[in-house]
Amino acid sequence: MPLNDERPTSTSTVASEEQNSDTESSERCDSLTSSSDVDFSRQSFTSDSSSKHNSPSCSPPKTVTLDEVMASARDLSNLSLAHEIVVNRNFHLEPPDLPQNSLEKRVKDMVHKAYWDCLESELNNDPPEYGHAIKLLEEIRDTLLSFLNPGANRLRTQIMEVLDMDLIRQQAANNAVDIQGLVSYIINTMGKFCAPVRDDEIKKLKENSSDVVKLFKEIFRVLDLMKMDMVNFTIQSLRPELQRQSVEYERAKFQSILERTPSALDHTTEWIRSSIEEATQVMPPAEKSSNSGQSIKPLPGPTLVLNTAYISLLTRDESKGPLPETMITDELRLQEMRRSLQLYQKVASVLLIVYSSIGGAVSGLPALAERLKKMTPVLLEGMHSADFNLNEALSNVSAQICCEVSKSLAERNFPALSTEMQATLKGQICDITQENNPIRTLVEGRVQQYFRVVLASTNSHRTPPPVPPGLGLIQQELMGLGVSFVNLVNFNKKVYGPFYVSILKNLLFVNTQAPTLQNGITQGSPSSPLESN
Repeated sequence: MPLNDERPTSTSTVASEEQNSDTESSERCDSLTSSSDVDFSRQSFTSDSSSKHNSPSCSPPKTVTLDEVMASARDLSNLSLAHEIVVNRNFHLEPPDLPQNSLEKRVKDMVHKAYWDCLESELNNDPPEYGHAIKLLEEIRDTLLSFLNPGANRLRTQIMEVLDMDLIRQQAANNAVDIQGLVSYIINTMGKFCAPVRDDEIKKLKENSSDVVKLFKEIFRVLDLMKMDMVNFTIQSLRPELQRQSVEYERAKFQSILERTPSALDHTTEWIRSSIEEATQVMPPAEKSSNSGQSIKPLPGPTLVLNTAYISLLTRDESKGPLPETMITDELRLQEMRRSLQLYQKVASVLLIVYSSIGGAVSGLPALAERLKKMTPVLLEGMHSADFNLNEALSNVSAQICCEVSKSLAERNFPALSTEMQATLKGQICDITQENNPIRTLVEGRVQQYFRVVLASTNSHRTPPPVPPGLGLIQQELMGLGVSFVNLVNFNKKVYGPFYVSILKNLLFVNTQAPTLQNGITQGSPSSPLESN
């Protein structure tokens, strides 16, 4: 909360600050997730020394009551809010904006109009009645007091003396209430408390003081804005402290949810199970044991399993099943990353087709490449909406590309694209909507390869690795997305690592004898430490 002579920073000022670079974001995330994948992989699968908040609960199945469900919902809400404040530097609250023709807005407007009409009728009586006005003054007084620090005794005493409800009621009984004087004091006091962005609002209140009812309405409107400013100022003040304690706080909140709802890790378990199956498919062939002569089935290491699981979040179909419970707080961020990646893949596929089809005539022209790269996403805007026609959009993209390429060829005295070449380009570009299209498969495969390298690298959140061949035209965008993704993954591992360890222990080592991990080390017993990849 601000000091008595201190004014909170406005919401609009916060929103207008220049956003941090990817490097700064990485530094902040690094302070929260100092443990790397190597640190995580050193945890024991079967350690029983973990505290209550460091390992998932193994409660037996039980009936969940409504109170427990509501308590879990509150914990999830608090967890989501705290997580958003920590990871989203620009997070702030805004006043609710109801749709213009919604039932809720119509009801609200009708109730408010009836109330203000009643107030106006009372004040216009002869003699005036001040019942509703006194209630409004009391509410305004309480709101002003809520803006004060606990030690602001002088201002608190002054407000209580000027807005003394008992005295005002006595004055009302004798028709001696100075409404204009009280309203003037209220506006001046609001000017002391408000953020700089509200100065114009206070000035308008001082200029329009003739209509008392309208003035009361405007005072309450500005007070609501000031409340929102104060909330956002409090969020800014709490953010550093939340960042220091976010990992333990989020883990403890999720543990409490898990204790009330033992099935709260079902989707996470299935997510990791499918990732084990996917990682096992890319494992090298099994080797025969020198003792028994039998083949020992190799198991993927936990780091490989988790990296495979995280990458699957970028490639999953949004309509197929819910997210893992441990990723719910990052659902919108993952959705944004996934859609950005899909757009980048489309752009890379289109540009790869153009340069491989036309060849040397357009190579070595960075200005042309930049124009094509900027133009293509614009024409594909909205590609994730249900009613978007991707084939039509790609047809428009191919037409614009042919136009730009022909213009560039003419400037260099090259012959224009032939009709056959334009038709070929259009057909190849439109074909990337097919799942088995070779260009699409190539680009998506190399993108996944890049993200595997990003997650496997211990320093990729600061210095992202170079992109594979063929993706150079989207290198900047892909590297930026990689930094954001690895920051999200590192923080998620830091919070939910103990839960993942327990799940991996059960899936990899239960009823398994002497499994061989991907690094060739034979795991003799379930109590052995988790080796780094």
